Amino acid sequence: MREELLEQLQTWHEEDEYEQIVQAVKDVPAEERDYELVSHLGRALNNLERYDEAVEQFRTVAAEGQDDPLWHYRIGLAYYYLGRYGEARTAFENADRLEPEDEDTLEFLSWIAEKTAESEAEGAEAAPETSASVAAEAGQTPAAPVVFEGDFDAASFWDDGNPAAEKYVSAPPTDALIESVEESLVFRLPSFYVNLMKVHNGGIPRGRFIRSESGETVEILGLMGIGREKPHSLCGAAGSRATIEREGYPEFGVVLCDTPSDAGVVMLDYRESANDGEPEVVYVEKASKKVTRLAPSFEAFVRGLTAGAH
Repeated sequence: MREELLEQLQTWHEEDEYEQIVQAVKDVPAEERDYELVSHLGRALNNLERYDEAVEQFRTVAAEGQDDPLWHYRIGLAYYYLGRYGEARTAFENADRLEPEDEDTLEFLSWIAEKTAESEAEGAEAAPETSASVAAEAGQTPAAPVVFEGDFDAASFWDDGNPAAEKYVSAPPTDALIESVEESLVFRLPSFYVNLMKVHNGGIPRGRFIRSESGETVEILGLMGIGREKPHSLCGAAGSRATIEREGYPEFGVVLCDTPSDAGVVMLDYRESANDGEPEVVYVEKASKKVTRLAPSFEAFVRGLTAGAH
């Protein structure tokens, strides 16, 4: 019976059915949950962005987890997204000690080092609470004012009243953050995208439908911003690299948008342009990995979004 449950939990994990995992494990009396069941529960809570609950669960099996790099990694991830960087650093350092040179662990440690440096810089001198002053205190260049050509109105592009917008929206990125994210992704982001993020960094557009060049209509949920903190940012827990690695999407570019029912993703496709060129925008179906071209550029993609299905 237990083996069947563990097999089912793993299947749900692969299908992104995290709520099913949480419910199934919680149906088991707490005193009967072993280390493996709690690990499944904590991982699912992390994937649901319920980080406080995840930490609570991981701590119940702390003794058993001391020699498991995955336990340290998973609780470290929860601490990181809760902004508890000191505890996150300790956890990831332990994970690195037990499993040296793991790429994801080292990346989190580098992000924590950046966050710590920024916090120290911000604390050195009091300043008004604006993104420009924070960037200046951290020794970074704030984003310059952006003007878009033509009739594009960045201010009316976003639906900030949508309750889900908070999962996507971050503070405007500094030049240093943009460079750091591009380095992590190994792709240069389109200039129109970067300029749009400098005005409003991620969010839910008012228009969320686009017609492909072959006549299909694709709906998006939101547009990822430049950053690491928000799960739905390019380098966040549900960002581009994490999505590609988790779901096996092609590695020819950057995931920008998720879609309803997790049916697929919208990506920047650099196959024709090289990593530092102007990418096309495509839709990749999750089940078949079929690639459908949506627009010749990110700007064309944004301008092609409409408020209703065609």
